Amino acid sequence: MTTALSEPVTRVRAGWLTLLFLANLGLWLAIYAPIQVLLPEQAELLARTDKELVFGIVTGVGGAVAMVVNPLVGLLSDRTTSRFGRRHPWTVAGALVGAAGLVVLSTAGNVPVMVIGWCLVQAGVNGMLASLLSAIPDRVPVAQRAQVGGFIGISQMFGTVLGALLVTELVTSLPGGYLASAAVVVAGGLVFVLLTPDAVLPKQLRPTTKLELWVSPKRHPDFAWAWGCHFMIQLGNALGTFYLLFFLKDAVHLPDPEGSLLVLMSFYGIALIAGAVLAGVFSDKSGRRKPYVLLSVALMAVAALVLVVSETWTAGLIAAPLLGAGFGIYWAVAIALLTQVLPAAADRAKDLGVINIANSLPQVFAPLIASGLIAGLGYQGLFGASALATLIAGFFVVRVRSVA
Repeated sequence: MTTALSEPVTRVRAGWLTLLFLANLGLWLAIYAPIQVLLPEQAELLARTDKELVFGIVTGVGGAVAMVVNPLVGLLSDRTTSRFGRRHPWTVAGALVGAAGLVVLSTAGNVPVMVIGWCLVQAGVNGMLASLLSAIPDRVPVAQRAQVGGFIGISQMFGTVLGALLVTELVTSLPGGYLASAAVVVAGGLVFVLLTPDAVLPKQLRPTTKLELWVSPKRHPDFAWAWGCHFMIQLGNALGTFYLLFFLKDAVHLPDPEGSLLVLMSFYGIALIAGAVLAGVFSDKSGRRKPYVLLSVALMAVAALVLVVSETWTAGLIAAPLLGAGFGIYWAVAIALLTQVLPAAADRAKDLGVINIANSLPQVFAPLIASGLIAGLGYQGLFGASALATLIAGFFVVRVRSVA
């Protein structure tokens, strides 16, 4: 087993990758089942005429919590000298806190309790995300990272699709959906922790640098450009997906918007798997990352523009696989690219936590931007902004110099 701070050289095996996949699956399900279905339904139940505003407040405040917790847990895990390892204690703690938040949401009878519950969820799962994502630079050699990144992308898709299936078909009550999501996130985290090793950091190797979350763009420009690319991709994705249920209900006027969303997510998922697997294999073989990011940008931008041109069910069926393929390609190569621009091995989790702010910050901005766009320009304005954000990401990734 590699030591805590060494650069990994031994390829990870299928068993380890499967367990990491399952832990990430539970994590993403705990995020997206509420975002896609449960939170919108609960917002409508508690404030029918202001459902978009309530949904925006809940997700925005939760996103702000995630933005702080992710790099903070990363920083603390980099300095953890527990005999159980650096990352595993934080994975377990994150899963339990996230599950507790889902339990709170299952009983929420007003908006303030919804906000508290979702903040707990975001704190827990983002702490878990910080520790799990750090396992890639900790354990996976560079030449295998795009393939592993592809599986992480697939886990996010499966979490999204299975989450929608779980809370719309298998467990149809609102409280039951939250409780089922809580069980899944805890199970995924515990299985990974109990069945995989985690290198122990000797106390004498504990980082002695001051506790700070800042990474200087001047000293590490490639890190900054990669961060900007990741942020714009996530912002474009958030603008394009957060309000899909309301889009299908209020713009397309479908009689069964929840079932229709599940259909779209199925098309999205199949395309994402294909994109992630193929991009992971070809990117690792060639050692190139940026051309695949640019391809993903093009596909996701076109998907958003299809919905700008036509607010119809047919347009949704065309856009879903394009978005899925693009996002799958992106996740496969993005994790490889992002881990290759990290400044120092001793601060891997902290620096990845700073990158993960790019996951969380759009959850703060997207609801605010989306509410104004929908009110002023309708869903065409929303999806147009999604396309623009995605295209800007392509400009940022071109500026990265140290990765091909």
